[in-house]
Amino acid sequence: MTIFDKFSLKERVAVVTGGGGQLGFEFCKTLAEAGAAVVAADLNLELATQTATRLQEAGYEASAFPLDVTRPDSTRELVSDSVQRYRRLDVLVNCAALDPKFDPAAAERGIAPGAFEDYPLHDWNAALNVNLTGAFLVTQACVKQMIAQGKKGSIINICSTYGLNGPDQRLYIKDGKRVAYKPVYYTVTKAGILGFTKYLAAYYAETEIRVNALTPGGVFNNHEEYFVKNYSAKTILGRMAKKDEMNGALLFLASDASSYMTGNNLIVDGGWTAW
Repeated sequence: MTIFDKFSLKERVAVVTGGGGQLGFEFCKTLAEAGAAVVAADLNLELATQTATRLQEAGYEASAFPLDVTRPDSTRELVSDSVQRYRRLDVLVNCAALDPKFDPAAAERGIAPGAFEDYPLHDWNAALNVNLTGAFLVTQACVKQMIAQGKKGSIINICSTYGLNGPDQRLYIKDGKRVAYKPVYYTVTKAGILGFTKYLAAYYAETEIRVNALTPGGVFNNHEEYFVKNYSAKTILGRMAKKDEMNGALLFLASDASSYMTGNNLIVDGGWTAW
């Protein structure tokens, strides 16, 4: 077996939650290119279908599923549908998460959106429900299939540098004026994802079910110029990540190339956390 063989996902099946998003699509595409049949799962079925269709048109095996990660019945249906289509499930990528949504009424009260002192309880609870409970429910459903087919599989939880360090709120200052705060839930839930990763890795000791986290730095997605400038100044490589620069790390964790790795966090952040 060559090193290239270790990266192959031929005859394997991968589920990607949040498969309709920017990184979700990149992850689906990467796994498909490596040989896997891919299920793009997303609350937005239209976006998930777009992902699956683009992969199908490129000659890959892919399907879409309308997943609500907060509903146990939806996560069970995801597994049932995937196994019915492809007969197995080998890789799970927990990518679904709420993006920071700021309180639109805060600015009207003279409070910068996302401010902790007045952050809405509803938004806090919604984020915990999706970002943490959602990963719990999807993993709980998928891992049962991995156990049933030989206690083998790879689970990859998508974290963030803001799960490692508190956000530098100075990044959200434009022309000397604060325009937003990174909300509290983002750091809390992403830090929780790291704890979840370590718990599962230890729990599945003496099996071949591996659980790791992938922590991206900031990935450019039509951000405003002021933010790109502020962010890039804090990064050793001096820029934000391109949308495809997490793909190599994702494939490494999904494949046998990382067969001796579990309970760890692979950071791809351009040096953001190195200084």
